[in-house]
Amino acid sequence: MVKSPEKQSEINASESQISKKIHHQIVIIGGGAAGITCTSLLLAQNDSLDLAIIEPAEKHYYQPGWTMVGGGVFQVEETVRDEQDLIPEGVTWIKDYAVKLDPENNLVLTKEGLEIEYDYLIVAAGIQINWHLIKGLKEAIGKNGVTSNYSPIYAPYTWELIQNFQGGNAIFTYPNTPIKCGGAPQKVMYMADDKFRELGVRDRTNVMFCTSLTKMFTVEEYSDILDRVVAERNIKVKFRCDLKEIKADSKEAVFDLTKNDETVEEITLKYDMIHVAPPQSAPDFIKGSPLAVPNNRFGWVDVNKDTLQHNRYPNVFAIGDSSSLPTSKTAAAVRKQAPVLVANLLALMSSQPLQNHYDGYTCCPLITGYNRLVMAEFSGYTSTPMSSFPLNPIKERWVMWIMKKHILPWVYWHRMLKGEKFEGDLIKFMQWQYKK
Repeated sequence: MVKSPEKQSEINASESQISKKIHHQIVIIGGGAAGITCTSLLLAQNDSLDLAIIEPAEKHYYQPGWTMVGGGVFQVEETVRDEQDLIPEGVTWIKDYAVKLDPENNLVLTKEGLEIEYDYLIVAAGIQINWHLIKGLKEAIGKNGVTSNYSPIYAPYTWELIQNFQGGNAIFTYPNTPIKCGGAPQKVMYMADDKFRELGVRDRTNVMFCTSLTKMFTVEEYSDILDRVVAERNIKVKFRCDLKEIKADSKEAVFDLTKNDETVEEITLKYDMIHVAPPQSAPDFIKGSPLAVPNNRFGWVDVNKDTLQHNRYPNVFAIGDSSSLPTSKTAAAVRKQAPVLVANLLALMSSQPLQNHYDGYTCCPLITGYNRLVMAEFSGYTSTPMSSFPLNPIKERWVMWIMKKHILPWVYWHRMLKGEKFEGDLIKFMQWQYKK
C-alpha cells in the first residue's frame, strides 16, 4: 500500500516496548494487491497453512484507477473496498504497522509492540510517497493549481483543475526515482489535453511534460509511439528536467535541468496547474533494515530477480513495489510475480529446488486520450514488447481503452485478489468485441 514518510516517521518515533509475542508460519507484510494475491494463491495450494497479514489500513484501493479519477472517468469511491472483505477466510489480520525487521531472528516488530515470529516472510509493503523531497510541495498540494494522482485525496482535485482550466501553463512532471506505474504522469496529461481541446482553451494553453528521463518511455517501441503523440498534440517535452521546488505564492516550479555536457542549470517555470509525480522509495522501516539492498538510496528489498527469494535470508521473499526486481512497478507485474513467489516458497517449505522464474513481465496501459490506449506489455528485464492478446501491442486502440475502463477493474477485484486465473476471460472479451 502507499505510505508517506511522515506517517512512517511518526510510527518509528512511537515504537513501543514489546507487549506480546506471537508466532505464525507465514507472515505477509502488506495487504495491498501483492499481499492479498499471494495469500489467496497460497491458500489455494494448501488451505491448512497458518497465514497472517500485517496491514494497518481499513480501506483497500485499486490504485490503477486513480488516473481515471483524475481524468473524470471514475469517482474515487469506485476505487475502494473494505480491507476486511478482501482478506481470505482463515487468515489472521494484524491491523498494525510493521516498524522493525529482524531477519536474523525471524521477527517483525509492530507499532503496538507486537513481536511476531515467523517461519517464512513475504514482504509486500508497497511504495512510499516522498512528498517532502520536493520543497514546498507538502504545503502546496491540493490547492491553487497543485495536484497529484498519486493519492486518492488529491486525484479528484486533478479533475476539478482540468475541467475548470481557463488556459495558461499546464505542467506534468516525472521524478528522478523509480515510481509506481511509469506511464501514469503522462496518462493524465493526454486526457487533460483532450479536455482542453473540448473546452476550447487549448489554443491558449501550453502543455508541458517535464521528465527526469531521457526519453518518453523505457521501451523503445512504445517510446516511439509517444514521441509521435506529443508531436501531433504540440506538447512541449523537457527531458532530464527534475522538479525540486514548488513556490506556491508565485505559482512557480523550480527544476534542475541537466544539459548535454552534464552541467545542471536551475530553471523556473510559471504554472497555472501542475500535476506532480512525487519521488518514491521503499518504506522507511525497510530502508533501515538488513533486508534492504546494501548502499541503495531507495531501500528496496534485496531479492533474486528470477525467484523473488531474498539474496541473504532464504526464508524471506518480496514482491511488487517494495522489491528490488528491475522492472516497472505495476499491478500487472504483481499478477505475474505472485504465482512464481508462491510456487518457490512452497518448494522451499518442501525442501525442493526453486524452479519457477519470473521473466520481468509488466504492463502499463498507456492512455493517450479518451477512448485511446496503448496496452504497453513488456519485459522490464529485456525492454522487449510482449502481448497477452493476438494483436500488435504497439498501437493505439479503442478496445484497449474499454479493457482499461471496464474489464481490468473487474478482473482485479473478482479474479486477481482471489488468486483465480483470468487470462481466458480477457481473450474471450477481445473475441467478443471483434465480433460486434
